Amino acid sequence: MTLATQAGILIAVFGVVTLIALAVGAANLGVAMGVGQIAFAVVLVWMLLKR
Repeated sequence: MTLATQAGILIAVFGVVTLIALAVGAANLGVAMGVGQIAFAVVLVWMLLKR
């Protein structure tokens, strides 16, 4: 996987999870983005360990 592909996946995960959190009923955008950050970190660790 190239660096650009990995960056794209991470950005997409952050965006999608943030939107899902908003749709499910996060109190505000800050909370939704916090959930997105957690998902971003989980996928980043998975990518690093996969190498």
